[in-house]
Amino acid sequence: MPVEHQNEVKAAYWAIFDPTGEPPGEASIAVAAKRAADFSATFGRRFPSAVACLNEDLASLFSYLRFPTEHHKRIRHSNFIERTFGETRRRVKVIGRLPGERSCLGLVWAVLDRASRGWRGVTMTPATVRQLQDLRRQLLDPPTAGDPRGHLGETVTAAA
Repeated sequence: MPVEHQNEVKAAYWAIFDPTGEPPGEASIAVAAKRAADFSATFGRRFPSAVACLNEDLASLFSYLRFPTEHHKRIRHSNFIERTFGETRRRVKVIGRLPGERSCLGLVWAVLDRASRGWRGVTMTPATVRQLQDLRRQLLDPPTAGDPRGHLGETVTAAA
């Protein structure tokens, strides 16, 4: 895009990722998706390839919004994530081949868990740890339609 428009587009792009004011999860993602749609409407005609690039994988761009709010500012940038990916690649080289998706998720979770001890700017409170455990349960064992469990995987019992 032309240099004279870069500052305007950059400011509008980063505004998509400003704090949403919603709790982590679907409500927060919905706010960010609305902002992305507004961005697309504003710049789509002038810069179609840039907008197409943004819209190509919005779900990945908003994945950090599922995590605790106090972590958003730190984990939304790729260099924080890239270092963890590098560590995961290093460990996979030693293993050679992972037998399945669950073992891959387990390895990634272990790398993140170990790396998190040295992260700066990421506060781990009991509520944050509980939220991350719920997120892990959702990723490893998502409830299915007709599942007698609640939305976070816990068993739901009928009141007597």
